[in-house]
Amino acid sequence: MRIVDDEGRDLPAGSIGEIVVAGENVMKGYLNRPEETREAFFGEWFRTGDLGYVDEDGYFFIVDRKKDMLIVNGMNVYPRVVEEVIYRHPAVAEVAVVAEPHRLHGEVPRAVIVLKEGCTASKPEIFAFCRRHLGRHEVPRIIEFVDCLPRTPTGKINKRAIARKVSEAYGQ
Repeated sequence: MRIVDDEGRDLPAGSIGEIVVAGENVMKGYLNRPEETREAFFGEWFRTGDLGYVDEDGYFFIVDRKKDMLIVNGMNVYPRVVEEVIYRHPAVAEVAVVAEPHRLHGEVPRAVIVLKEGCTASKPEIFAFCRRHLGRHEVPRIIEFVDCLPRTPTGKINKRAIARKVSEAYGQ
């Protein structure tokens, strides 16, 4: 395992990059999909699509999926980091953070939140909570409360469905 930049160069400990793997137990490619295989590998190294870092002791940590990352004013925002903060709010049962297109900032975080039964929270309260625990560029610009989040057949929150709904609202 290694942590690399977009060109496949190793990154120092503590730097966030893509996790790549190689070895006998790693697949050799996608069946009948040579273009996708070329994109997924550089040499023997398979690009996992996971962003993470390695610490000074050699332990690896996953931060988020590369395709889920937002870029706000040229700065990387990892939805999982934002979600972990929002989950700490006592009224929040579930949250998904996706990219919202923005004409000035490129993208901004949009938080879609399900509150715990019997709990209440206001948008200003969630904004204030996020401002206390996140960098300015990470704070969601849009907060939406919903009764439930869409799920995949395996029961995971379907962030693609949420992102698709946001894209359709912007005609993309």
